[in-house]
Amino acid sequence: MVDPPAELSPRKLLMPRDFAYRSELLASLSALILLWESPGLQSEILTSSGEPIDQPAHQALRHLAAAQPMRPSDLAQAMGTGASNVSKIVRRLEEGGFVVRERDPEDTRSTLIALTPQGVSAAHHIYDLGDDMIAQVLVGWSQRDVSRFTELTKRFVTDAIAAAEDMRHSGLRRRPQ
Repeated sequence: MVDPPAELSPRKLLMPRDFAYRSELLASLSALILLWESPGLQSEILTSSGEPIDQPAHQALRHLAAAQPMRPSDLAQAMGTGASNVSKIVRRLEEGGFVVRERDPEDTRSTLIALTPQGVSAAHHIYDLGDDMIAQVLVGWSQRDVSRFTELTKRFVTDAIAAAEDMRHSGLRRRPQ
């Protein structure tokens, strides 16, 4: 595996070999997830792309675009952060005209966060940025390789979701050594 160029970031990027997993696949996925979910790297990319909103706001818009409207507590759980942090993010998004707070029709004591038309447009822009990013990653790949990788990834994600549900109900089964 090739190391990334040193100029990519001043901090050390973790490579698959940095993880002690026996599974090369898990080590590679761990390195990829930590890279792409890195708030620092995402902020650098967004800043250099001229994006008007910060990384936490991007993350909130992605979640809302996929599953809106959402209660603030559900958004906090999806983002892996606390309620006070989500409140600050939602306030910034409200001030920017990207989201509105609505009463939950199922529980009038609760609030839902929903995208405005401007928020929907911004969320679609975020997805466009993601498509541009993956296109840059795959620029040297053949269409056959991209198609095969896509099919295998879809299969992997489907199986991972099913396995996660099973683990939620029955716990993690250790394989014999």
